[in-house]
Amino acid sequence: MDKDQQISELIIKVDCLAQRLGQAEKSIKKLESVNTALRLGNTKLKVENNELRLENNELKARINSNSNNSSKPPSSDGYKKKPAFPKAKNGKQGGQKGHKGRTLQQVEKPDKIVECNPNKCNCGHEFTKDELILSETRQVFDLPQPRLEITEYQIHKARCPICGKLNKGAAPENVNAPVQYGNGVKAYAVLLNVHFKLPFKKIQLLFGDLFGYSINESTVYSASQQCYKKLEKTEEIIKSKVAENNVVHADETGIRVAGRLHWLHTATTLLHTYLFVHEKRGALALTSDKSILDRINGWLVHDCWSSYFRFKKFKHAICGAHILRELEGLSESGQSKWAKVFKAFLMSVYEMPFEKRVKRRQQIEARYILICAIGEKSEPTPIKVKGKRGRYKRTKGRNLVERLIRKRNAVLAFAFNKEVPFTNNLAERDIRPAKIKQKISNCFRTFTGAEIYARIEGFVSTARKHNQNVFSELCTTFEEHNFISGKITC
Repeated sequence: MDKDQQISELIIKVDCLAQRLGQAEKSIKKLESVNTALRLGNTKLKVENNELRLENNELKARINSNSNNSSKPPSSDGYKKKPAFPKAKNGKQGGQKGHKGRTLQQVEKPDKIVECNPNKCNCGHEFTKDELILSETRQVFDLPQPRLEITEYQIHKARCPICGKLNKGAAPENVNAPVQYGNGVKAYAVLLNVHFKLPFKKIQLLFGDLFGYSINESTVYSASQQCYKKLEKTEEIIKSKVAENNVVHADETGIRVAGRLHWLHTATTLLHTYLFVHEKRGALALTSDKSILDRINGWLVHDCWSSYFRFKKFKHAICGAHILRELEGLSESGQSKWAKVFKAFLMSVYEMPFEKRVKRRQQIEARYILICAIGEKSEPTPIKVKGKRGRYKRTKGRNLVERLIRKRNAVLAFAFNKEVPFTNNLAERDIRPAKIKQKISNCFRTFTGAEIYARIEGFVSTARKHNQNVFSELCTTFEEHNFISGKITC
């Protein structure tokens, strides 16, 4: 074979190799693009898988949620409800030491006396009053047949025999109609409607059954309006007393007003309760002219709602019961082992005597920081999704541990400040009646009606805290004074 032929064959082979190399390069590029697509798809699947896991855990948490591991009310637990804090084992049943009993006691002057005298003796002797000796007394406390007491004001007139001028007597200022209900009826109707949550129709039926007079629904509403106006000065005093207190509790709950979501806010102390209604829950409500948070200088106990931290004037304390519920929910899921440890730690600090807490402050804070650090490492880091805007989706555990790290001083406020309580139960108890009101009446028809409820319920709660007779105080309110604005300045 000559050289030319060999060269031509080599050229053909080189051309074939070049073609194969070109095809290989195309295949490599194709495989690279496929590989890139697969990698992107794998990343997306990982993200989707992570999101599905989070969603699955969230759905499981919803199914298993109750009042111990979430913000659901105890009434939703049915017959499985448990106390928020475990009771001491082997405790004594019945009334505890120091408990004030309310057993009926005989009175010195009963309203009616019925004498139970012996009959004739077996020998036929009849006893006279001089021979009778009081052996014992038994008293029955019962309700008399209720009736309305009707007072008639007779207005007389006379003509002066000297000057001939006609003079006429005047009825009391609040008696301005031929027939009307008195302050006692108004106070009773307001008490039934606001505090005992009876609808207008039920109050009308009750009045008919008890007194034989079916009070009009409009009369009940107008009585509430009058009470609302007369309590304006009283409410201002309550607001000032709450703001002056060293420890104030704050909370809010959603209520339906005129078919829309509104919020009932409270600022409360051991002796005074202030309630107000606003369209918003957050900063717009808390900085409005109805709010008194800007007047507080001491401690504010709340449930860690972010809007409260806008205020720098007072010191913050976070409700321990809310944290315990979140920790319980995480520990039940089995994915946040640190939550169970932190819950046990928090309960141990709560049960520890105050003097011991102060002595061991450094150890407590060090333990707190250590558990939070472990929790931060164990909780999954939020995954950044390319092209997706907004905050990255986080687990409940991640959110909680970051919050515990940021708000350590507020979480441990109860531990080193004797005046600060562990929970925000005081505020929760003061707004709980509104939820009962909603269960019965479904919603407030007007915003004015919601405002009337808030002011009167705040006054009633304050009266309860002072151990005052609520009915009597509402009666005197219609007479322009009560134990806050009149008799007592506390």
